[in-house]
Amino acid sequence: MARLLERDVAEILRQRAALDFPGTLWSVTKVRVTPDVGMARIYLSVFPADRTADSMAYIEEHKSAIRNQVGQLVRHQMRVVPELHYHADDSLDYEATIDRLLREGGENPIL
Repeated sequence: MARLLERDVAEILRQRAALDFPGTLWSVTKVRVTPDVGMARIYLSVFPADRTADSMAYIEEHKSAIRNQVGQLVRHQMRVVPELHYHADDSLDYEATIDRLLREGGENPIL
């Protein structure tokens, strides 16, 4: 279920980003579905990172329309379309910060 939702939500968001946020890349990094398939948490990575807040606000504003589009795509595979909750995935930013600190010769956090 999570893979199916990940693929379809990613495609819908790719199309919306191209139309409404040119120059911005939205990537679905992870999808977690509850056991009862009532809710799905969708983690998104936004590039460039400074557009994350605007992108998340747009997605929250249009989440019912996005869920409707997902329902049209998965209507033959899923009986119920879960409620979709979107979260910003900042793990790539965290990795970049650690990498930058290590390259700059900062204090080694391991020692």
